[in-house]
Amino acid sequence: MPLLINREVVADNWTLINEETLDQAGDIIVPLALYLENKETLENRDGQLAIQINGDDDLDVALENLDKFPLIAVDFPVFRDGRGFSIARHLVRAGYKGEIRATGDVGRDRIAYMERCGFTAIQISDEIYKDEMLGAFTEVSNYYQSAADSNRAVYNQ
Repeated sequence: MPLLINREVVADNWTLINEETLDQAGDIIVPLALYLENKETLENRDGQLAIQINGDDDLDVALENLDKFPLIAVDFPVFRDGRGFSIARHLVRAGYKGEIRATGDVGRDRIAYMERCGFTAIQISDEIYKDEMLGAFTEVSNYYQSAADSNRAVYNQ
């Protein structure tokens, strides 16, 4: 899957694991529930550890442990679920300095707003990715919604 960082496609050194691949070596991303069930084992392994959260997870767990994770992946399970935007904004406002990665149902029409909300990396599925998607970052110059960036909504100007 293409990974966009700083509006460019880059190599992804992280692996999303599940219960069957819990002993995966290297840098891993673990769903929050799996992390909580295997916290001690996962924190005492070689390689970097990151978590994946979604709107159903308790964000407080991530907020209490921001310094432990160099990456927090925020999953968008379906297009109509926009809670990931709020999660990214909460992480930014809490002072999180690591990578905030959007995963799941991510499409062209959402990536510019994802960046504005604080996502520093966006993972797009191979099936929908096209190089033309990079143009979405600069298509809109006026905004009607607030975000974590400093750009003010049109109605506040």
